Amino acid sequence: MSRVRVLSQAETRAVATNKVLRNTYALLAMTLLFSAATAGLSMVLNLPHPGMIVTLVGYFGLLFLTQKFSQSAWGLLFVFLLTGFMGMTLGPILSMYLKFIPNGHQIVMTALGGTGVIFLGMSAYALTSRRDFSFLSGFLFAGILVGFLAGLGAIFFQMPGLALAVSAMFVLLMAGLILFETSQIIHGGETNYILATVTLYVAIYNLFTSLLHLLGFMGEE
Repeated sequence: MSRVRVLSQAETRAVATNKVLRNTYALLAMTLLFSAATAGLSMVLNLPHPGMIVTLVGYFGLLFLTQKFSQSAWGLLFVFLLTGFMGMTLGPILSMYLKFIPNGHQIVMTALGGTGVIFLGMSAYALTSRRDFSFLSGFLFAGILVGFLAGLGAIFFQMPGLALAVSAMFVLLMAGLILFETSQIIHGGETNYILATVTLYVAIYNLFTSLLHLLGFMGEE
């Protein structure tokens, strides 16, 4: 009897995990499309970048609201507001690359392709290996905090070399974050698909912009 009960519990956990995984990827696909649409709208309207302060306030404010309401339908609304807002801030950056950087179209497409390859590769490895990457938690938290502060320093003190190093650092960190979050879903460490979607979206967004910066630097050279 105990053997039947254990198997039943294992099957229940597997069903729950697969549900979170499906919901996460479905919502992630929709938010990425919505973010791309708002970025395109921003480019068509030739909107200026809102600036670092507005961007940070909007990002952290909407991120807080998403987490606060992640257990209700309101969480879905704030997910789309967050990703739409981030898409709007990305539009002016893409416009700059397309208009003022040699081979800008090629750089943007290469960054997009690289982002897709890294995301699919990290996700596939986590899904197929079934390894638990929860041990990366402390390293990723410390690395992202250091990288964020270093990025602010590079902006305030106008240090392009430091900004380039931060972009390279974030490529590695975001690849690790994708691996970590996918593993968390698989092993039951993350059971809320809204929070999982936000984490993966932020990783993809930062991965893309970091690759864009690195490739743009090489393109200018």
